[in-house]
Order: sequence, then structure tokens, then C-alpha cells
Amino acid sequence: MKERLPFHDAAVDSGYRWVAEWEPHEATWISWPHNLGTWPGRFENIPSVTERVIRILAEVEHVHVCGGPSASFEQAKNALAGVQNVTLHDIPTNDCWIRDYGPTFVVNRDKKTLGAVRWRFNAWGEKYKPYDDDAGANARICDRLNEHGGIRSLDEHSMATFPSTLVCEGGGLETDGMGTLMTTSSCVMASTRNPRWTRSEVEAELCRMLGVTKILWVDGGELAGDDTDSHIDQLARFIRPGLVVSAISFTSDDSNAPKLSAQRKLLEKMTDAQERPLQIVPLVTPPPRLIQGKRVPESYCNFYLANGILIVPVFGYRETDDAATAMLQDLYPDRDIIRVDASDFIWGLGAFHCATQQQPKV
Repeated sequence: MKERLPFHDAAVDSGYRWVAEWEPHEATWISWPHNLGTWPGRFENIPSVTERVIRILAEVEHVHVCGGPSASFEQAKNALAGVQNVTLHDIPTNDCWIRDYGPTFVVNRDKKTLGAVRWRFNAWGEKYKPYDDDAGANARICDRLNEHGGIRSLDEHSMATFPSTLVCEGGGLETDGMGTLMTTSSCVMASTRNPRWTRSEVEAELCRMLGVTKILWVDGGELAGDDTDSHIDQLARFIRPGLVVSAISFTSDDSNAPKLSAQRKLLEKMTDAQERPLQIVPLVTPPPRLIQGKRVPESYCNFYLANGILIVPVFGYRETDDAATAMLQDLYPDRDIIRVDASDFIWGLGAFHCATQQQPKV
């Protein structure tokens, strides 16, 4: 007989839902980088890139920085000294990918309160150890917010938290804020993450915790070199309800081309939670690039939306960098497009969406 899975209180039963990334933010959370093994031979430039992203974000919203262990905390403290709109926290981490191990913030619009879903984290299916600090960062972030810490949205209400037994990473989830969720089976349904869960149980848990009503399983797409088992934030993103950008290869002879083409065709057959057909806009990926003999998963889909701006990773390929940023500017005419060089950062197998987590305004 199949063992019954334990379930906790559902966020949706308390009136919470996950809102779209383009809705107003109270803050962004980010972790200061310190793991040399994430960027072997290229770590030297990573703190300065992170500092630049923090300074850009601090111009438009508050930034919370998890400092990591004591040495990196001091480095972050020195680098960010005097920067307004930044709070540094002595929260230990193993790595910088806070999108995947941080809380997924949810909002109760009626009560005007913030909540947080606390997924389980096991380092992308036990791929990297140790990960205990990353796994514990979710709860520590929630504790800091419940201490108020000067956060305006929490002056009158403590934050509700909703622990889930599902192993899930934030980069594997994408919403339109109107009930539709995109994800991939290769990630959420991986035997190294949730071997006891059926697809229907996973769907039920995502609906319970995020307030979504329709799950789109966007399977088949893949980027060579991606160690996340195909996170959706590298492959397809909502621009607004009903409109999705889908990664496509720059050249037909790219090994990624057949899979990304199949992904686009699958998306074109899908409808959202309101049963509207999705409009799909292709977003090119850079040409293949090897670092120390290994392909890296470069994708312009890994952009990050903050208040009034869009941070786009660029990789040093003028033709595709320019094409992608021009496309995103057309799609977001009211936002300032800010290009940030990710050509070293991507050696860690992620870019700026992976390294950020939005806290919505309530």
C-alpha cells in the first residue's frame, strides 16, 4: 500500500496566492557569493558583478543580502558600505542561488499581508554537498521578516509561513499571476527530488500552496550544461498573461535546437487558466560556448524584473545580445532595460534570475 504523504496547512486556504514577478516589489533578496567551487578559476569577478546588481536594484527597491559565512559577510559589508536601501543579514549560505532555496512569497490581498511558502531543498537532487545552510536559509529569512526589520509591509502583521513537504526550487516555477503555472516534469518529478509523489499529488500541492488553478508541464526543452534538470526560468517566461517568451537556438546546428523547437511547438498548443491560447514569442539563445571544455547554459530568459526595470544577462555576443535586449524592450516598453555582463557569472550555471528572489509589495 502506498504511504500517504504528509500535508501541511495550505496557503490558498488562508487567502494567499503567488503573484507575478512584474507586480510591484517591496524588496529583492540576494545572497552574496562565496563558493569558489561554483566558479572554478573565475570567482574573482563574481562579487563585483553581484555588487553591481545590488546597486542597480537598490535604486528602485529595498535589497536584502544574505551575507553567508563570516568571511563573505565581511566582504559584502565592505563592498556595500554606504549603499542606501540595502540590509545585510548574517544568514549563512552554501551558494548564491537564492531563487531555488529561498521562500516563494505569497500575498493575501484582502488582509494585505505577506506569506511565504517554504519548499524543501536538496541541492537539485543531491547534486552538491553540503547544502544544509541553503536548506535552512528559507526559515531564517522568514524569521528575519517576522522580526519586522524595518519592512513597511510587516509593521502591523507578522508573516504567515506555509511549509511544504515537496522538494521544489523557485527557478522551476513560473506564473502569470492569474492562476497559470509553468514547470517541467524533469525537475519537479525527478526521482532524486520527489520519488513518492504522483503527478496529481504534485499538482495538488502546487495549487494548494500557490493558489494556481492550471499547471502547464512544459517538457522536452533543454539547455546543454544545465544542472537543474531544466528549470523553466531558463526556457520560457511569462511576459504578461497569455504571452510567453520561449528560448530558441540561434543556429539550426546547435545541439539545443531540436529540443527548444519541440518546446515551442508544445507551448503553442497550450491554453492558460482562462483557457486562452498562449501567444509565443521566440527569444534567441547565444551561440554555443565552452568554458574549460564544458558547455554553459546561456539564456536570455534568465532576466529579472524589478520595479520599473528589467535586468538582462548578456554574454558578449553582440548579435544575440542586441537582438534579445531589443526584443525585451519591445515587450516591456515602460521598463528600463539594464544589461549586465553574465559571461563569467554563467560559469556557475545560472544567471540573475537564479540569483534573486522577489518579495512582493502588499
